[in-house]
Amino acid sequence: MHPLDTPGLWSDTAPPAPPASPLEGTHEADVAVVGAGYTGLCAAIEAARAGARVVVVEAATIGAGGSGRNVGLVNAGLWLMPEELERRLARHAADSRLPDLLAQAPAVVWALIERHGIDCEARPVGTLHCAPNRAGLDALAARARQWKARGVELSLLDAAETRARTGSHRFCGALFDPRAGTVQPLAYARGLARAALAAGARLHTGSPVSDARLSGGAWTLQTPAGRLRAPKVIWATNAYGSGPAAEPGRALAVLPYFNLATDPLPEALREQILPGGEGAWDSAKILTSFRLDAAGRFIIGSVGALGMADRRVHIAWARRQMTRLYPQLKGQTFAHQWFGRIGTTPDALPRLWQPGPGAFGLLGFNGRGIAPGAVLGRLLARAALGEGDALPMLQSANPDLLRHPRSLFMRAGAALWHLADQRH
Repeated sequence: MHPLDTPGLWSDTAPPAPPASPLEGTHEADVAVVGAGYTGLCAAIEAARAGARVVVVEAATIGAGGSGRNVGLVNAGLWLMPEELERRLARHAADSRLPDLLAQAPAVVWALIERHGIDCEARPVGTLHCAPNRAGLDALAARARQWKARGVELSLLDAAETRARTGSHRFCGALFDPRAGTVQPLAYARGLARAALAAGARLHTGSPVSDARLSGGAWTLQTPAGRLRAPKVIWATNAYGSGPAAEPGRALAVLPYFNLATDPLPEALREQILPGGEGAWDSAKILTSFRLDAAGRFIIGSVGALGMADRRVHIAWARRQMTRLYPQLKGQTFAHQWFGRIGTTPDALPRLWQPGPGAFGLLGFNGRGIAPGAVLGRLLARAALGEGDALPMLQSANPDLLRHPRSLFMRAGAALWHLADQRH
């Protein structure tokens, strides 16, 4: 297995990826896309549908990075509350269109899935942001008020309603967002790849870009066995870039996130857990996400890596937390385990990277890659096609000098939190 190939449940249950081979020889395109995750593939679809010659080069396999390793929650907006998002954008003279674009982003995902017939266990039935304590419920109430002021009706559920929706007694309330839902994330990425190919794009996996040079009004991208020349380049690697694509990653601290999944639960147990099919997560300082897949596997995740030093800590915590949420799952074992990297920025806002004329990328989705990847990928494509105001005005992806300490702090802090969390 390639070091970046996707491990875990999603790789085991997704439909096969479309055939793709490494780039060989010299090729030309109108738009080159680096990275076959959500953002790059949505950009490729948009540009190819507009008639551009599009070539996508991917270092490993389709969805091998964050696109195939996440929880599969399709959520609107960013982690920030709407008011705080608008304040931070205004502080940096950033694009005022961004909140509205991100608010409607799940609708773009559902439309892509329907238009292209993507088989990805899509469930546009909403998500539940759950409050384990009064402080969490107050924060959810504030979030609900802010969305309502912007014309979005979210439902703040009381303890009884939350218990009925989640099947768990651990929460005193929850915020239901009907715009949102869940997908099988790697299946969705592979479906986007098929859609890009059907639109006329070409896709090459196993083709890491080792060099990128601008000459004569066009960029030349070098891969191990090939060369691609294009006047426009979209960089869509986020926290998984290598070679020239590693440069924007210097603006990101890495937040590791792991997931564990059981085998399919018996029908009687399955009916007791999230009976409406929503995905869920809580408002704890170190959050817990939980959901079922289409086969009834229980999937639980949190901040942390599954390395030699912290794997046992996180798995032991996940067993405890699963039983706290659902005592009837005591004794269930985890058949699948995997983790990935979330690219984070100090202010939780995405960054714009422009290494030269005709080349640009957006990165730092801070854990909200699925829906923002769709809308921002389309904006990147429109910029490549010559729409001068298509790109959102955001801070440049300047190096974050504290990214390494912040990454280490988040990983170590999550492990210590989970180790200390022995409550029943």
